[in-house]
Amino acid sequence: MGKEFKVKRKWKFCCAVTAILIIVIAVVLVTLAFTLFKPKDPKIIPQSVTLEGFRLVVFPSITGNLSLELAVTVDNRNYGGFDYDNSTAYINYRGNLVAEAPIGKDTIRPRSKHNVSASVIIFADRLAADGNFLNDFFAGVFNFTSSTRLQGKVNVFNIFKLKASSRSSCNITVFIQNQTADSVCTSKIRL
Repeated sequence: MGKEFKVKRKWKFCCAVTAILIIVIAVVLVTLAFTLFKPKDPKIIPQSVTLEGFRLVVFPSITGNLSLELAVTVDNRNYGGFDYDNSTAYINYRGNLVAEAPIGKDTIRPRSKHNVSASVIIFADRLAADGNFLNDFFAGVFNFTSSTRLQGKVNVFNIFKLKASSRSSCNITVFIQNQTADSVCTSKIRL
């Protein structure tokens, strides 16, 4: 009878220690899931907009084009990779879509940055369709807006796969006289 009591007591002690250990591990995992491993939004950091080429003839008819190189850095602040799908950068002139630039799908490693660039050619006939084209031409400045959206999934330890997206919009100013471009950008992030 004394031996059975000791065996039962050892089993109870073993079960209690195991239960406490499981609870501690669960609390640690939940804490890590809501703090350290919580998926963070990828951040788009605009780098530059450069004018690659500019050719415009306004007489006898409006012809030509201008080429822009858009460069952004995508900052993946997660402890898991960010896989984004094919996307498109849209360029608007006074609210009208004048060009599109494809952005191919890719994967960004955990806690790293990845440069993404896109080239776009804007044809003068699309610009000339706007009634203010000649005013802007003679003023020497064209103002464009660009918008880009990257959608994908954050993959943490191949266990958690959450959708994430990030948007960037830029105001682009092209100066005709010295053939340069300048931009001011903002980004919005959503999980």
